[in-house]
Amino acid sequence: MKNQLAILALLWLPLGVQAALVGEEITYQSGDLVLKGYLAYDNKIPGKRPGVLVVHEWWGHNDYVRERARMLAKLGYTALALDMYGEGKQAAHPEDAGKFAAEVRSNMPQAEQRFRAALTQLRVHPTVDAQKIAAIGYCFGGGIVLEMARRGIDLDGVVSFHGSLGTDRPAREGEVKASILVLNGGGDPMAGPEQIKAFKEEMDQAGVDYTFISYPGAKHAFTNPMADHFGREFSLPLAYHAGADKQSWAEMKRFLAKQFE
Repeated sequence: MKNQLAILALLWLPLGVQAALVGEEITYQSGDLVLKGYLAYDNKIPGKRPGVLVVHEWWGHNDYVRERARMLAKLGYTALALDMYGEGKQAAHPEDAGKFAAEVRSNMPQAEQRFRAALTQLRVHPTVDAQKIAAIGYCFGGGIVLEMARRGIDLDGVVSFHGSLGTDRPAREGEVKASILVLNGGGDPMAGPEQIKAFKEEMDQAGVDYTFISYPGAKHAFTNPMADHFGREFSLPLAYHAGADKQSWAEMKRFLAKQFE
């Protein structure tokens, strides 16, 4: 795991090393559960700025999601990489990751409480304009931000990167406040044609403001430079796609800028 994080750090070194960036470990709670997040912002930017929640993959709150928070801070946002599992819990094997993710998704009211606890932390931070908040998520996290949008949480926008699309609680007309951007891998077997069709029909029927973009040939976890390693090690259909990673990040930048106008 240390070697994996070292590789990740080298891949992203130019993006993460900025003298103005501040990274803070934060501890907060949802009920009796202790949650461990990571807050990143540029302390050279005067005044308040929009805030963005970042929801981790099924591996848990690791350095990947923290680096994405730092990248958002470099864009001028205050970003909080939250913790959906509790105690900053991480998985080193897909079996554990699957169990952790399934436990969260089996109790969505509880998941919403954990998400709202992080949202409160972000809104009260002195650098944040509490009226301008969005959320992004990766894989498991992409599915979570879509669920939070379906539940009517007051967000300006949500962005799902190669996230799960299915739900047990479809969006209802008039309830979704957030605009939605879905960035999907065209070669992702975990979000195939049937799931995509069902998702688009759900959004259309509920009158949701959404955009769905698919990147041809991109597989699951296409934004994570460690995806190839995980795919080989665990025989999973994962692969990094540099082009789709770059393009999807650019789409997110345009989307957030529009939502925060």
